[in-house]
Amino acid sequence: MEFERAVLALRAAGCVFAEDEAQLLVEATSTGRTIDRNALEELIARRVSGVPLEHILGWAEFAGVRVLVDEGVFVPRRRTEFLASRGAELAREHEHPVVLDLCCGSGAIALAVRESRGRSPWAAEIYAADIDPRAVATARRNLPHPAVVVCGDLFEPLPRTLRGRVDVLVCNTPYVPTDAIGSMPPEARLFEATYALDGGGDGLDVQRRVAAECRAWLAPGGHVLVEASEQQAPRSVELFERVGLRSRIEYSDDHDTSIVISTNPR
Repeated sequence: MEFERAVLALRAAGCVFAEDEAQLLVEATSTGRTIDRNALEELIARRVSGVPLEHILGWAEFAGVRVLVDEGVFVPRRRTEFLASRGAELAREHEHPVVLDLCCGSGAIALAVRESRGRSPWAAEIYAADIDPRAVATARRNLPHPAVVVCGDLFEPLPRTLRGRVDVLVCNTPYVPTDAIGSMPPEARLFEATYALDGGGDGLDVQRRVAAECRAWLAPGGHVLVEASEQQAPRSVELFERVGLRSRIEYSDDHDTSIVISTNPR
């Protein structure tokens, strides 16, 4: 009965996956066979008001891993699973890879890379950084010691000893053009930090800064991976090739997204 009521309320609010969301909200307010109806009503009201489901639940499913996501923190998108999977594949080329998740948000990409080998003895040396203190606090919960998670602007807060050692740099920079922010779904533009979305006039401002600095941090043969729209990707290639990296575009039909992979010559 409570499930059906939740489905109807979510459908009326325009939730596309009302049944799935209702099930998750019911489970979040259930103890054994008992449902806390008041708590369920509160969660439904928050969802109907537009609060992202992931912020309500406190977690998101990403690349087969449950990622903690605190309120206000950027919610990892399913399309970014392609970036994470390619980063994991490149990391597995090394016995003990050094992985850096820049603009890490909740740390979802680094977490997916770390977990990609399950119980294998393979282990990555993980670093992550973000400018948002809330995101960093969340990432530290997802990536406890010995991972190093720091707060600051791009490379600035990272230990200097990391320079020249990064095998895989995954960086889901904000790449939405400023003028397009207003047309984004309310879940994103009202409940996530603007600087996690806004990439400047053409969406590539942050990528320009990453490209300008990244080579000093990459190991010989190291890779930097960024996500971009299909229209932006050729310009992203130009940014990284301009600093001496070899770049290529990869597209995933399954995720409907493009990434640019750039490699530091050995």
